[in-house]
Amino acid sequence: MPESKIVSLKDIQLEIADTPEKKVQGLSGREELEKGQGMLFVFDEPKKAGIWMKDMNFPIDIIWFDEKKTIVHIKENATPESFPEVFIPPTLVSFVLEVPAGFAKERGIRVGDIVQW
Repeated sequence: MPESKIVSLKDIQLEIADTPEKKVQGLSGREELEKGQGMLFVFDEPKKAGIWMKDMNFPIDIIWFDEKKTIVHIKENATPESFPEVFIPPTLVSFVLEVPAGFAKERGIRVGDIVQW
């Protein structure tokens, strides 16, 4: 099994979804998410944070990570057409990152990698 690596988000302009309203809205209704941008969902308590593509207009990669910032699940290229399917991580998470589709593949991001910002 490949060794874990550090995934830096320092070059990503992150919008933080840390209120109930921001978490419900997410990226829904937006026309696009440009390369170099992302939305980070922050949860007060670890949970099995399900993500769906309701009212989305573009595909995204969804990356779930735990309180230690270890990636536990990745859904690449989640498309608007997948709605009403809900993507759920296999374990409890403290953060969810939504980034443009292709981000995980471009950076070689894998489950077990550690996220930094």
